Amino acid sequence: MASRIKKGDLVYVASGEDKGVTGRVLAVLPKEGRAIVEKVNMISKHRRTRGRGQVGGIITQEAPIHISKLMLVDPKTSLPTRIRWEVRPDGTKARVSKKSGATI
Repeated sequence: MASRIKKGDLVYVASGEDKGVTGRVLAVLPKEGRAIVEKVNMISKHRRTRGRGQVGGIITQEAPIHISKLMLVDPKTSLPTRIRWEVRPDGTKARVSKKSGATI
């Protein structure tokens, strides 16, 4: 089944600690049902120095967030929206916003 969220989409976080934040999807993990979103679900990670050029310390990076907490942002209104799948006359499927009818 095709996922409703793809890499590069603009999404809105609908629930959780980062509720209300929008960001771009950096990666989608379909087997786990999660996505990595820019500046959302930030974690601190302790990194050891491994070589001459690499520095160690505490770094912050994005952790995966469940796809059910994300909503696509409508390109026309810039508001979160649900989507529906539409089959085009040439046989391709497209994601369409339920609020405005714009293709995402």
